This record gives sequence, C-alpha cells and structure tokens, in this order.
Amino acid sequence: MNATKIQAACAPWVRTRLRTAPGISAALAVLVLLTAFLAAAFPRAVDAYGTKALRHDITAARPGQSVLEVTTPPPALGQAPSVREHAMREDALAEADRALAGAFPAPLRADLPRSSYGVHTTEPVAAQEPWLPRPDALPPRFTYAAPSALPEHSTLRSGRRPVVHGRVTQDSREVEAAVTAETAAELRMRPGSTISVPTTRGAPLTVRITGIVAPLRPESGYWAVDPLFRAPSLVRDPGSRTPVFFWRATLLLPPDAAPALLATMSEPELYWRFAPDVSDLTAADASRLGTAVAVTENGPGLLKLRDIAGPNTALTTDLDAIAEAHLATRAAIDSVVTVAAMGIGAVAAVVLLMTGGLIGARRHHELALLRSRGGSLRGIGGRLLAETAVAVLPAAALGLLLAVLLVPQARFLPAALAAGAVAALVCVVLPLRTTLHHRRPLLHGARDDVVNARPSRRRTVAELTLLVLAVGAVAALRRRGTSPGSGTDLLISAAPVLVGLIAALVLVRLYPLPLRLASRPVARLRGAVGFLSLARAGRAPSSGTLPLLALLVALTTAAFGGSVLAGIADARDAAALRAVGADARISGEGALNPVPDDVVRRVRAMDGAEGVAAVRIEYTTPLAASADVRSDTKHVTLIGVEPGSYARLARDTGLPAFPADALEETAGKGEVLPAVASPALAKRLGDRPHTVRSQAGDIRVRVAAVLPRTSAVSDAEFLIVDSAAPSMDRPTTLLVTGSSLDGAQLRAAARAAGPEYAVRIRAVERGVFTDTPLQTGAEQIYGAAVAAGAGYALLAVLLSLLQTAPERTTLLARLRTMGLTTRQGRRLLAFEAMPQALLAASGGLLVGWATIALLAPGIDLAALALAGGRPGAAHTASLRADPGSLALPALGVVVLAGAVAGVQAWWAGRRGSIKELRAGDTR
Repeated sequence: MNATKIQAACAPWVRTRLRTAPGISAALAVLVLLTAFLAAAFPRAVDAYGTKALRHDITAARPGQSVLEVTTPPPALGQAPSVREHAMREDALAEADRALAGAFPAPLRADLPRSSYGVHTTEPVAAQEPWLPRPDALPPRFTYAAPSALPEHSTLRSGRRPVVHGRVTQDSREVEAAVTAETAAELRMRPGSTISVPTTRGAPLTVRITGIVAPLRPESGYWAVDPLFRAPSLVRDPGSRTPVFFWRATLLLPPDAAPALLATMSEPELYWRFAPDVSDLTAADASRLGTAVAVTENGPGLLKLRDIAGPNTALTTDLDAIAEAHLATRAAIDSVVTVAAMGIGAVAAVVLLMTGGLIGARRHHELALLRSRGGSLRGIGGRLLAETAVAVLPAAALGLLLAVLLVPQARFLPAALAAGAVAALVCVVLPLRTTLHHRRPLLHGARDDVVNARPSRRRTVAELTLLVLAVGAVAALRRRGTSPGSGTDLLISAAPVLVGLIAALVLVRLYPLPLRLASRPVARLRGAVGFLSLARAGRAPSSGTLPLLALLVALTTAAFGGSVLAGIADARDAAALRAVGADARISGEGALNPVPDDVVRRVRAMDGAEGVAAVRIEYTTPLAASADVRSDTKHVTLIGVEPGSYARLARDTGLPAFPADALEETAGKGEVLPAVASPALAKRLGDRPHTVRSQAGDIRVRVAAVLPRTSAVSDAEFLIVDSAAPSMDRPTTLLVTGSSLDGAQLRAAARAAGPEYAVRIRAVERGVFTDTPLQTGAEQIYGAAVAAGAGYALLAVLLSLLQTAPERTTLLARLRTMGLTTRQGRRLLAFEAMPQALLAASGGLLVGWATIALLAPGIDLAALALAGGRPGAAHTASLRADPGSLALPALGVVVLAGAVAGVQAWWAGRRGSIKELRAGDTR
C-alpha cells in the first residue's frame, strides 16, 4: 500500500505572521525602501555629477586645449616627388584620419564630425604686395592651410569657393584660396586679389583669392584651434626693440592644392585635429584619461600613430591637464561630501536598529513564550529571518530600481552593494538582536530603569575606545583638512558621527542626574501630574541610548550640512563683493578719461540706485624714492573718494567701516594729505609723509588710518585720499548700491561714458561660482543630507515614543479610573516626553555647534563654493555655524514629541479602557 503524504496541521509561519500583523511588515518595508533608495542613490549621484563635470570640463575648455592634434612633416626630400605629393592629397589624409581615429587607447575616442585634418604651413611668409596694410611699415605675414571640409564649416559671402584645376603638384605656379570675412576686411582683400609666395624653384607661387567665407561655428575646433583661420591678428615684431606690429593671417586653400606648398619656404606640416568624444566618458574614466594621453604622447600609443602617419609623428594636447584639474577639484569636493554621507549612513543604520528594537519589544512576550516551551534560538532566529526577508528584500530591490531609474548615467555595482548592505543589516541584525534577548527562558525580567542602571565594564571600555577614535578623527581632520591633496579618509569623514556618538553616551550617563534633582521639588507639589511624568521618564529603559544617539547624530548631520550650505553661500557672496566692490560697478580699468558728470548724474537718478560712490582709481602708482621706504614697496593703488559716500558704501555692503573722519578732520592742514592705507602698506610707510606720483602730479600723503579691506580694489596695497584734492577730483569708477538695479540702464550709462567702460554686476559675478556640475551636484547632495537628517531625527522621535506607547496607553486607562481628567492625561504624556526631547534638542544644539567649531579649521569649502570663479580671484571659504540649521531641527524634535504625546492622549481618550484593564495583562 503506497504511503500518502500527510499535510501539515499548521499554517506556514511566515504567511501566518504576515496575515496577523501586516502593518508592521509594511512599515518596515517602506522604511527599508526609503533607506535603500538613499543608499543606492548616493553613489549613483556622485557618479552622475562626476560624469557631467568631466564632460563639462572637456567641452567648456578651449578647443586648443582639449583637441588631440597629430602632426607630422611631409615625407623626406629624398623620396620621389610623387610620393611626397600623394601624402598631402585629400585621399591619403582621409585614409590616415580614419586609421588614426581608431588607434587611440580607451577611453580616448575621437568625435569625427567635429574633427578636421589637412595641411598647414608653420613658418609665416611676408607678402610684399603694395595694397596690403602696413600698420608700422611692416608687411603682413601669411600662413597657408588646406583644411578638409571647408564648405561644411563655412558659408560663402562673396565670390566662389576655391577649387583645383587639374592635378596640383609642387611645380604648380597658381592655386586658389579663400579668406574669412574678418581677414578680408582688415587686410583689404576681395575676390581676385593675388598674393605671391616665394618658392625654392625661382618662380613664385601665386595664390588667387576667389571667395570670402564666414565661419558657421566660430567657437568650434575647426576655427578655434588656430585663431588665424578665423581672423587676422596684430603681432609685435620680436626682432625690434621698439613696439612695432604687423598683420598675421591665414589663407585657406582647397584640400588637393596642398602639394603646391612643398615648393615654398613656409615649412608645410600635415595635421589631424581630433575633438574628444565625451558622450561615453564617465567619472571613472577621469584617471584613465590622463594615463591614455601619456601613453599616446610618449609611449606605445605613439608608435601606433607613427606606423600610420609617419616616423616623425607627434601628438600634442592639454587633455591630460584638464583631467588632472578635474580630479583635483573632485577630490576636494568628495572629501567634504563624504562627511555628509557618513553622517546620514550612521543615522540610517541607527534608525533601522531602533526599528528592529521596536519590533522585538512588541513581540517580546510572544517569543519568550515560545522559548519557555522549548523553542530553540536557531529555530526562532530562522523564522524571524524568513519573515523579515520576505518584506525587506523586495523593498530593497525596489529602492535600488528607483535609484537606477531616477539617477541615470552611473555605475550599477556600488548602488547594488549599498542597497544590499541595507537589506543585510535589517535581515541579520533584527533577528539576531531579538533572539539574543531570549538566550535564557524568562517570561518576566527585572525593571531596567535609566535612573537605576549601572554601566558595565564592557560598556565603559567600549565608550573609552570610541572616545579615543573621536579625538583622533577630530585631530586628524583639523591637521590634514579636506583641502585638495588630503584625500578621503573614512575615519576623518566620520568625525561628526563619532562626536555625536560620544555626546550621546555622555548625555545618557548624565541624564539621571537632572531627573533626580527635579523629582524632589516636584514631589512636594500638590498636583500628581508633574511627579508622575518625571517618574515615568525615570522608568524609561536604559537602552534609550539608541534613540538619543540617532537624534544627536541626525541633528549634528543636519546642522553640519546646513552650515556647509550657508558657508558656501557666504563665500560666494564675499567673493562676488570682492570682485565688484558694490552691487554694481561701472569702470574703465586703466582708463585715463574720467567718467563724465552727466553720466554720474544719470546713474544717481536711476530707479533702484540707493547710493553711488564716485571713485578715482590709479593702479601701479609709483612712490617717490625715499630712504625709509622698503625697496619692495615701489607701486601702490591710489584711490580718491568722497569720504561720506564711501563710508555709506562700506556700511551698505557689510565691509569694514570706513574711517571718513580720518580724512575729513585733518584735510587741508598744510600740503600733506591724510590717507587710509592697507595694513601691510601702513606698516612699511610708517607715520612720515611720502610723495606719491599720481597721473595728475605729485602729492604728499601721511597714513592717518588703517583699513583691512575696501570696496574699490580687492587685493592690492592701496592708499585712499580725499577726492577734494586737486589731482584726485576726476572719478574713473562708479560703485553703485541698490537691491533692484537695472542692468540694461547701467550698460547704457557705461556706453555713454566711453568705449573703455564696462559694467560688472554683483549678482552676475555670484552666478559665475555656481555653473559647474561638480558644485551643483555636491550642493544637491548636501541639501538631501540636511533633509534626510531632519527626517531621520523625526523618525527616531516617533520610534522612541511608539516603543513605549502601549505602556502609556495602559497607564492613562488606569489613571482615568482613579479620576484623571483628559486634560491632565495630555499634560502627563507631554511632560513625560519632554525630558528626553529637551535633552536631545539641547544636546543636538550643543553638539552641532561644538562639531562645527572643532572641525571648521580642517574643512575647506573653496573647491565646493568657488571652483567656477575667475582664475585670479581669492579662493577662501570657511565653515561657520548656521543658527537656522542648528535651531530648526532641534525645535522640530521638541514640537514633534509634544504633538505625538498630545495625539496619543487624544486617541486614548476616545477609545474605551476595557482592553487595557483586562485581568492578567502584564504590561
């Protein structure tokens, strides 16, 4: 008789648990989904903005820097003329172009539609035609080029395009050429003009101009690598002692006319200019890019190029310098971003542990009963692992999928590892932490009040170890910093987390002391609410370190991130103010002509102009020779100001107060003018009078006051005198303040002042610092870190309150039977939640401020704030504590704790008390 399979008498454990408590599993899945999404999105976001930044840096660089230019001379003179001529024809150059494009090692790739090739001469040849312009009686000098695809990169303005007639060789005596419209206008060329080029064979080569063309994309590499292709240039004669100039320009021949250049003395050269293809470049390719360029310039890659183009082939490019600068900036930014990542990662891990603790506490009696009836730790842990994995693994996978969809153009493996780490943490730690509490079968345990708890020796040793790590991390961060070249150290990046952890441990040890001190006077009061709330707060479990740790680290991370964003904004505001000096600036740097009076009145009458300071600035003004002036103080920047308006300007822009009284009080006393000097210059000049040779004549000045910074100039050593002096009463610069200035009106006023005058607006200058993908991406990550830190802090408050919610509900039910009113119940729960909330909020404020104060000397925000600035700008950016970032999250914790307590009291008042008052309830 065949044995039949007997069905199990009980339903599967996991299915039963999910049906019994679907809300807990759903809440855990949502939390894991959000955490896995953040964990997976972070490395992808870093990769994405790194990829965008690398592509931006390459495409934004000048084509002359980013292009890969392969050059080689024509075949040697010893070879047959036909061989030399063939190498310079269109077919041979195109074939070599295709071969060279495929010879670059990865990740170097050529963008063929944006690339070009051809022949150009390297030695300019003077043209003696009498109709050509000669600025200083010097004839213009021309180079000749036969570029590929000229019709595709230009439009015909007049005449016709140059062509070849028959087969051009080195014996040909006439070829056709085109010039750009700018070249034709400056050099008086038109269709039909001819240029005679000397040759080695006696008879000159005649180049006939047949057409005038205009570049389609003047900024492209086709025209911008060699600017003479597009426009002529006045060049100073290097062989002359006096500054005399001559014209330099390029004439564009058809491709198959290049063999005619072999007979000239202009040293022709074959070239292939490959624009880099950035469409497939990623952030991980930045370091490989420099290596690939080095291999191709001076390594095995150069041998491949020479096998294709010739034995003397060379590659020139600055693409490796672009990649190196990108890596340096990115390293400086990544070291700051890692600090935020470590903080959010620590907060997320603690919140996940708190969630596991809440779930374990809710099921304590169930698991204790199973353990008392013979359940093994392995069996209980396995079932917990199974039911946790059913909810966690799909949620983590969905979070990873969302990160991949929302953050494209990034590597998948780091994101998958991050999401997998979140899933593994929850799946392993939650069952492990729960089962370890049931190593011995105990149904009821002793109370573990925070007031009566005594830390064990193991805990003391662990806390001391963390203290040593925190001190080491802070010291290392202050010493090494996050500046370029310091690299990314995880221990240093974890300094805010370690400081928050140490603060949480210290506050937990100190927490019982204020409770004991406050309980004594409260016990003497008539009402029972205050005493009961403090007693309940003191009976909180001693494991409350975890919620407090989560709150402190979250508040510290939010405060640190907000302070970083505030520091970035302050640095950009200060850099823009340093560059402009006011909200707007109309100036002709180096101009000798003053601003007309009608322009000054016009600017002062503009809508939105709140103040206008007319200033005269003379750069590199020499000091008269004197025995008491150091030899390195030969030139200063002399500034003439109206003291009253200039003082208002300093006050309106937030710069150091201008000592107008120092100029006004002693003005007119003798021939010596009082002056305000920069600190270094004042130290060198002393208090004796000195002669300054201004453009209007010599003036004698004496230092009357010292000013560290001024609006008119940024970093120069300056002397400021009263513009009432006869030689300083003609302003060359207008500094304008106002919150709603009209840029169009300012530019119109500058045009009226003269062609040398220009307008600089502070808001526009500030925008220069925010245009790189590295900065934008890092700022977005820090903004997300602030939001996530605040969110996890609020979630930690909710979890800590939910963990003891059943006990509070039972307490209210029992106290209502004794006459407790609804209002008193709300006050009781609110007062019970306040001690820990106030401890976390005040601790978060203190720890956040202390963390920023400790770490500020080692945090360099210059790369993050000012990487897009002007090369000559002073790049300084320091970290400071932002009051809003410190106070708002802490206030939110207190408000949320009170709100949750009030809602719980209201909800408990609406429900009946029968369930909470059942006999045998062990809660």
